[in-house]
Parts: sequence; C-alpha cells; structure tokens
Amino acid sequence: MSGRVLIVEDDTRIANWLKVYFERAGFSADVAHDGEAGLELARELVPDLVVLDLTLPRLDGVELCRILRRESDVPIIMLTAREAHADRIIGLDSGADDYIVKPFDPGEVIARAGAVLRRATGRVQQVLTRDNITLDESTQSVTVDGEPVVLSQAQIALLSALMRHPNQVLTRDRLISLAFNDDFDGLDRAIDSQIARLRRQINRNGRQPIQTVYGAGYRFVAEEE
Repeated sequence: MSGRVLIVEDDTRIANWLKVYFERAGFSADVAHDGEAGLELARELVPDLVVLDLTLPRLDGVELCRILRRESDVPIIMLTAREAHADRIIGLDSGADDYIVKPFDPGEVIARAGAVLRRATGRVQQVLTRDNITLDESTQSVTVDGEPVVLSQAQIALLSALMRHPNQVLTRDRLISLAFNDDFDGLDRAIDSQIARLRRQINRNGRQPIQTVYGAGYRFVAEEE
C-alpha cells in the first residue's frame, strides 16, 4: 500500500506508534496532536486518508470530522476509546467511513485503512444518473439538481449500490456486499446512520429517493431508468 495518511491523535505514544506502522506498510505519515493542528495539516497536505481520534483538545474529533467532510471526500477512520455503540454511531454520523475501538492491534488499523482506500479507488469509472442525482465514479463526485454535494466514501459507496439497483429492495447485508465487498465491519445501526446522513444530504424540496422498507431494507426509487 501507499499514499499519505494524516494521524490526528493527542496521545503521543499512540500517534507515534501508528506512524511507525503506517510507514512500515508503505505510507508516508504525518501527525497532529490536536484538532486545530489536524485541520491545518489536512488542508495543507491533502492526505489520502485521515485517522482521527474522537476526543481531541482545541477542536474535538467529531467537529473536525464534520469540517473535513464538508470540504472534501477524504476517507476518515475514527478512533475511540469508548465502547458504547452510541459513540460509534456519532462518529459515523459525523462523516467517518469506519471506526476502530481502542485498544486495537496495529495490523487491524492497517487492514481497515486498506479496505477504506480500496472502496475509495477500486470502483468502475462510470457516471450514474437517476432523476436529479448524478454520481461520477471516476471523480467520486455527486450532484443533486446540478449542485455539488460532499459525501463520505462510505456514503458514496452506498449511493452507488442503491443507484445501480433502482426500485429494488436491498437488505442491509446485501448493501454491505454491494457497497463494501464485505469489508465493512460495522453494525446494522452503523449502516442505518450512514443512510440517514446520505438521505439528508441528497434531499431537495422534500424529494427523497431513498425509502426505508421496514423489516426488509432500503430502496432507491427512480422514475427514470
């Protein structure tokens, strides 16, 4: 693997430890120890991946994640020492593509980083258009009514899977298989959180193409195929 990773972690020991393992895996790695410094470096370096702690001084990880997601679609992995499922959902809802709970094995971090980056770069280059939504998979960009919408890589992957199967009910397991090639290691509620954020981002004037089919899954309703 290769690419540039930005590690935003206030625990110096963990940050340096991650830096060593990412560099051993072939990445170039930069470190910031607080949220504001992380934001400055992200804007300056334009990394291929951000590994972000949930709790940070000066600017917390959730707010930093939201800012990064508004400005770009860089893949983001959230680190948290908390085991509560609600904290994981908060991280994903803020725009993160994946999360890892501390303590963690360095091999897991590298593996999850590879999975997130594969999802970001391994798609067929194609432009999908359904009604007022266009997804350009070559640039990983989305427009709604001609206006750009910034989504995370996970949300783009889910939108692509839904748009490729219009008017079909897709279960959560089927969505995971189509969008992430079974690399997603989250909970059903994590998928629900990603879908909820995706729906908010693409909603225009009350027009919502992604429907919840209770007890079954989700369906992308398209008038034109």
